[in-house]
Formats: sequence, structure tokens, C-alpha cells
Amino acid sequence: MNAKSDVQLPAVSVIMPVLNEERHLRGAVQAILAQEYAGEMEVVIAIGPSTDRTDEIAAELVRDDPRVHTVPNPTGRTPAALNAAIKASRHPVVVRVDGHGMLSPNYIATAVRLLEETGAQNVGGIMHAEGENDWEHAVAAAMTSKIGVGNAAFHTGGQAGPAETVYLGVFRREALERQGGYNEEFIRAQDWELNFRIREAGGLIWFSPELKVSYRPRPSVKALAKQYKDYGRWRHVVARYHEGSINLRYLAPPAAVCAIAAGIVVGAALTPLGFVIPGGYLAAIALGSLPAGKGLPPKARLQIPVALATMHMSWGFGFLTSPRSLARKVIASRRPAVLSPQARTEQLSD
Repeated sequence: MNAKSDVQLPAVSVIMPVLNEERHLRGAVQAILAQEYAGEMEVVIAIGPSTDRTDEIAAELVRDDPRVHTVPNPTGRTPAALNAAIKASRHPVVVRVDGHGMLSPNYIATAVRLLEETGAQNVGGIMHAEGENDWEHAVAAAMTSKIGVGNAAFHTGGQAGPAETVYLGVFRREALERQGGYNEEFIRAQDWELNFRIREAGGLIWFSPELKVSYRPRPSVKALAKQYKDYGRWRHVVARYHEGSINLRYLAPPAAVCAIAAGIVVGAALTPLGFVIPGGYLAAIALGSLPAGKGLPPKARLQIPVALATMHMSWGFGFLTSPRSLARKVIASRRPAVLSPQARTEQLSD
């Protein structure tokens, strides 16, 4: 017997928030249960008020495998689901997976190894967007290109090393308990906000391209626009709540929205030269979509500029229109949602 087989691998809790995930839930859970990991594992699915067959599929998964459990999430909000699943889980390593994310076969084993090697509080890797039709292929290409998302390593890849945030994440439970879990007021950007707090407390967030999760893009322009508007809106809340957490990459979309709007106004009211700005933007995303669409069918390639413009404009609009009242609400509501065993004991004794 070699030395590696003598090592006791830590038990792992996989937490999954779901809402209207009938299309991908079974495959996502099957990818977890099929992991090449020799340690003990459980899967806790936090179920929101779905209007499709999500509840039925989750019940079948529980019936078919004793490692799968469910917990209710009446609010339907992602951070509340995550905290409910963390509370219902019991193992020292906590793996976050979404209902439309497919883990690569050695994802958990690699993440556990990286936690040990790096001493990080949270490790994560690449959000590998994959489509199932022409539109989703176009969105996937946009989401994995630098013209679409800038230099975000968890979208485009890069060298392993410390990071501001990572996609989903594999956490030490103690880090989650120390921070009180996710802030449930952050309907979006809750990952970025939690990782910021972990880093502020001296913890290390580690990115590695060894870790890959296949992600299914939104199925329509409308759904993609809502997703990115919410991203921009809540990223601005993070910037207000945590001073110094913004950088130039996040300011590019709102700057583009302002410049294009100004160009259209000037072009319509004063001089056609104003249309140079929106025209230049359209030309830039059209040219940028060419390398992004390499190898895709023609219909998918033609839709990449639409996906890029939807992502940029929606994110920028959401950032610019994010109400200040959201930040005040977040600050006023901040309280631990996940407590350590010691804290729970102290709370009960008060």
C-alpha cells in the first residue's frame, strides 16, 4: 500500500442552490456522485419555489442515492439557499455547485489537494461555458473571450495563483463559519462579496486552471440581459459596501454605456460625428467576435456580437442604475447566517 492510500481524505459536503433547474439538475448531481474521490461525500440541495419539475427530480435523486439530501429555501434567493445548505451539511470541506454546473470528474479530488498544498480558505477554477444550441454557443464564446469579460481568469483561464474571487468555490468550513456565511442581502455578487471578506480577514483565495466546471449559458437574449444587469447592479453594491473593491475592469461597461448614449444624443441632435462612438463600438465587437467564434457554426458566429453587446450594455446599465438604498439595506442587515458549533452553543446559552 502506498503512502497516498494511507492518508485519510477529508469528508466533503457539496451544496447546491436550485430554482427551476429541471433541464440540468439530474446531470449536475450525477456529475457530483460520479466524482473520482475516495473520501466520504454528501450532497445537499437547497430547493427554491420552482414552477417546473425541479422538486420531483430532486425527490427522485434523494430516493436513488442515500448521499443526496434536500433542504427547503422558501425565499428562492441564492445566498439564502447556500446558507441553508451549509447549515444542513456536516463535513469540513464545502463544495459549492450550481444546478446548471457540471463538475469535471476529478474536480473535488483536485480541489481538496489544492486546499492542502496552498493553505487557501477557498479554491476555484474556470467557469467553462458550453452551449447546446447556436445562441448558447455564441454566449459561451462571448463569456470566455477577453473582449467579453476582460482579464477575469475564471472566465478566460490563466496561471494558478492568488485571486480576488473564483467561480463557485471549494471552502474550508471554518472559513465560512468565521465569516457567518453568505450575506443574504446580496441577491447577486454574493461570491465576490464573501471572498472579499475572507481576504480582508487574511485568508487566501486561490485560482487554478486545473479546476473546471462546465456552465450552461442563459437560453435567450432577455435572460442574458437580466443576468448581466443584475451582475452590474450588485457589483456596484459591493463597491459601496466595501471601499477599495472596484477596479478599472469593472468600470469599463458603465463607461461604454455613457459614451455610446452620449454619441447617439450628439449624433441625433448636433452632428453625425457623434455616431462615430456607437459605430466604433459595434465595429470593435464585430471584429472581436471573429477569433471568439473560431470553429463554431455560422449561425452561432453571427450571434456573438449580439451576446457581447447584451453583456456589456446590461452590466453597465445595471451598474449605473444601482440604487444607493441597496447598500444601506445590506449594511443594516449584516448578521451571521452560518454559525460555528461554538457560536451556536454560546447563542443558546444567552
